[in-house]
Amino acid sequence: MEFRFWPISQLEKPNVSMLLAVLITFLLIIDLVRKRRPRNFPPGPQLFPLVGTIVDLRQPLHLEMQKLTARYGNIFSVQFGGLTFVVVSGYQMVREALVHQAEIFADRPHIPLLQEIFRGFGLISSNGHIWRQQRKFVLATLKNTVVSFESKVQEESRYLVEAMEEEKGQPFDPHYKINSAVSNIICSITFGNRFDYHDSNFQELLHLLAETLLLIGSFWGQLYNAFPLIMRWLPGPFRKIFRHWEKLQHFVREVIAKHKENLDQSDLGDYIDCYLKEIEKFKGDTNSYFHEENLLCSTLDLFLTGTETTATAIRWALLYMATYPHIQEKVQLEIDAVIGQCRQPTMEDKEHMPYTSAVLSEVLRMGNIVPLGVPRMSTNDTTLAGFHVPKGTTLMTSLTSIMFDKNVWETPDTFNPEHFLENGQYRRREAFLPFSAGKRACPGEQLARTELFIFFTALLQKFTFQAPSATVLSFAFTISLTRCPKPFQLCALPRC
Repeated sequence: MEFRFWPISQLEKPNVSMLLAVLITFLLIIDLVRKRRPRNFPPGPQLFPLVGTIVDLRQPLHLEMQKLTARYGNIFSVQFGGLTFVVVSGYQMVREALVHQAEIFADRPHIPLLQEIFRGFGLISSNGHIWRQQRKFVLATLKNTVVSFESKVQEESRYLVEAMEEEKGQPFDPHYKINSAVSNIICSITFGNRFDYHDSNFQELLHLLAETLLLIGSFWGQLYNAFPLIMRWLPGPFRKIFRHWEKLQHFVREVIAKHKENLDQSDLGDYIDCYLKEIEKFKGDTNSYFHEENLLCSTLDLFLTGTETTATAIRWALLYMATYPHIQEKVQLEIDAVIGQCRQPTMEDKEHMPYTSAVLSEVLRMGNIVPLGVPRMSTNDTTLAGFHVPKGTTLMTSLTSIMFDKNVWETPDTFNPEHFLENGQYRRREAFLPFSAGKRACPGEQLARTELFIFFTALLQKFTFQAPSATVLSFAFTISLTRCPKPFQLCALPRC
């Protein structure tokens, strides 16, 4: 009998390509097994190795989630790289999660980009005792300045009107004038001072902030969140996020240092002063998270969220007014009847201006500023619509599904202020959650509503907005931290 053996040379030199193929196949199988949905977990589209759920990246994520809602219902699950989400849609399901189970969904998930930036501090990304302590302090500080921040908004509205008067009715992009005005409110509250619109350092900060938020919401930002271990070592546009954030941090650190030098414990003029006093108050308390790193992050949180969301809403408002002149005219008639041309708007006027209030609510509905909300995370095992949701599951709430629900709104895809009117009076709608709901609802909602009403009313009191000659305005949008209109120009024609 003849025996044949493998040549020694082949044993010593294994087929590297074959081994690599076997290894990759093994890893893909392991990854696919890891991606299997747990028992009684919300269903969803097929999961693939490495990537998870495949969606059309040419389309905004919130619209892709709408398509999946039509297929799987008001609760389903998706995976993007290493991130798993349970997506809930429709008012009843969102309310069940955010309000009825508010304690369960009170945490923020570990989103890689936000973790890199905030390191678990501040207001947006913190959890547990850190978050509760910081949120309580912010709410108390804002409440104590409620009267003064209305007067700050009134004062800033005069500067904004003056800035638009400088355009003399010619076409201009209102983006940075509006961002400057809104940002100055949060700067006044946190830093104790406002900035001139022509201040080059201030404008650089606003541009850094805008580009950072645009990159976070872009394909590159989503790719980083899905594959952080790989992306951390690769070049790409997302690197600007970290460079820009370092500059923003440097600016705020310098402001904090000046406040420490000039701190007067008997005269606390702004948020940073109040926070520094709190640091001294709890010095030595091991259960306290009042320290300069948290001050830095919470200040940047306020600067970021206090600028972008409200400024975006005002830009949408002016775009809609220029597109629908008959609606703009009805707002101006109400302004003339209630306020006139000789005094500034106040929040007391809002109660007597149902049509203007309805228009602003419709702006928030159609503008759909934060279409997927801000993700939450379950702190314990729970059940939603009969499905098991384990502790640590990331929840994504489709506010888009609520804002455009054909079972709630008479004309969901049309800009129609009548959605918020009944017998000539403002009508509150239960299924209207522009600031989200539950424990992690926007802490600056009152400030945002004040800014939106006073800025909008002051502008329409003084100007009529219209499209430049031979220009057709578009509602095309881009996704940043918010769903914001693409750059556009309009004319602000003085009414007097």
